[in-house]
Amino acid sequence: MTTGSSLLDALRARGLVYQHTEGLAEHLARGPATAYCGFDPTAASLHVGNLVPAMGLLRLIEGGHTVIAVAGGGTALIGDPGGKSAERPLLSLDEVAANCQAIASQLSRVLGADIRVIDNATWLKPLGAIAFLRDVGKHFPVNQMLAKDTVKSRLETGISYTEFSYMLLQAYDFLQLYQHHGVSLQIGGSDQWGNITAGVELIRRSVAGEAHALTYPLITTASGKKLGKTESGAVWLDAKLTSPYAFYQYWVNTEDADAGRLLRLFTLLPEEEIAGLLAQQEREPGARPAQRALAADVTRRVHGALVDSAIAVSETVFDPDRDPAKLSDDEFAMLRDNIPSASWPQDGAAFLDNVAALFGVSKGEMRRVIGQGGLSLNRDRVAADRTSIGASEAIRGRWLLFRKGKRDVRLAELAS
Repeated sequence: MTTGSSLLDALRARGLVYQHTEGLAEHLARGPATAYCGFDPTAASLHVGNLVPAMGLLRLIEGGHTVIAVAGGGTALIGDPGGKSAERPLLSLDEVAANCQAIASQLSRVLGADIRVIDNATWLKPLGAIAFLRDVGKHFPVNQMLAKDTVKSRLETGISYTEFSYMLLQAYDFLQLYQHHGVSLQIGGSDQWGNITAGVELIRRSVAGEAHALTYPLITTASGKKLGKTESGAVWLDAKLTSPYAFYQYWVNTEDADAGRLLRLFTLLPEEEIAGLLAQQEREPGARPAQRALAADVTRRVHGALVDSAIAVSETVFDPDRDPAKLSDDEFAMLRDNIPSASWPQDGAAFLDNVAALFGVSKGEMRRVIGQGGLSLNRDRVAADRTSIGASEAIRGRWLLFRKGKRDVRLAELAS
């Protein structure tokens, strides 16, 4: 097991430390500790931002400590005011339960099958109002609660008593985990500092225990964008919401200026290997070796073996020399779901009309492209005198991959 100071130094070098309570290094050095992080089930899936605390938990495991993931099935019924300018809509019990089940499955893939995931609804749902006010509320002066950033930022726009109470419930989580599971450290985003330290204080005041807080910075890209946000929305861990191909492409498209930082944050690759990738990136920026290593590592952690299909599909799209016949039918289906695609008649008649419609250009424009040798089918250039393309040219009698120029790729699937 690493010493407390060396573990904190390692986390800091990885960009996983924003602030922590005094004495944390000494606490970790005294022996294996148990840490937890809460995950909010207000959506049906975790997103890329949730991978930051997940990697923090993995680093603690590497350091010889025990970790627990908490699905906030109880607190999600209240809603965290942090980061929101208005009240969150309340979810139903069934919605929250389904979300908890989904994110627990995702956490087991990311953190390993042995990860312990606990739903805080276990102790929050039976909690009575009188017991809560007597045993928890009495330890929190209102003036101190008003000074917390998550509350203070909402005072002008308005905050309900429901959301105002959120930090007390999160503090109670920490106390329950301290008393029943030996948890002495909570980690979370820097915006959670007030909620986490509320739990530290509750443990100190109610049972005279020692507990600690560690927060990581909220991550933005070099261009100032929030991590995991794209023009089409959030990048989800659920393959139905963000396909493995789109997930892989998100990381491949990382800016050069972010590659090293994100490799340190989101992978367990040793520093020497990261340094080697960045040196190669300097020599061959067009090959994007750092981004490809990042994309492969994170996609494998989240989607397992589907990373191989995501890579194969990606290379087929972006490398004109790659033989598309190497793709399986499942990989063609992944491709179909991620690039412009259309059905194609079995007889292949009216070729010019169909291919012009596939690319969304006029027949005259498509005739010009073909005449200049700018259209290929399954890697072969389409001759100017072609009048039909059908099943005989399709891969496995089903797939037609057209490329106009180098980058404009479209897929046609023969009608059954």
